[in-house]
Amino acid sequence: VQLVESGGGLVQAGGSLRLSCAASGFRFDDYAIAWFRQAPGKERERVVCMRLKDGSTYYADSVKGRFTISRDNAKNTVYLQMNSLKPEDTAVYYCAAVLAGMARRPSEYDYWGQGTQVTVSS
Repeated sequence: VQLVESGGGLVQAGGSLRLSCAASGFRFDDYAIAWFRQAPGKERERVVCMRLKDGSTYYADSVKGRFTISRDNAKNTVYLQMNSLKPEDTAVYYCAAVLAGMARRPSEYDYWGQGTQVTVSS
């Protein structure tokens, strides 16, 4: 099982980035995929989540209206489109997979990617 993130980088406030999470080694539709982020000195927080079977989504209040999660089933890939980025969005972003439900806590997730750095300058 493997999750590989890409797409992080440095962007000015107000800019956009798109993160990708390519999954392999498991049955895509059986899982939910979440994006977490962790800033220095802070706990890892769930930002968005999608249950792949039916497309149900969850967005943290801090990103509603700015971030969008989507998927490409043919590529077994989940995307995180991030618009109107703010300096407080700066963090390492991780994608994670959990069987069936849209779990809230990091400890509930079965698989993790290596993380990708997102830095938003003011």
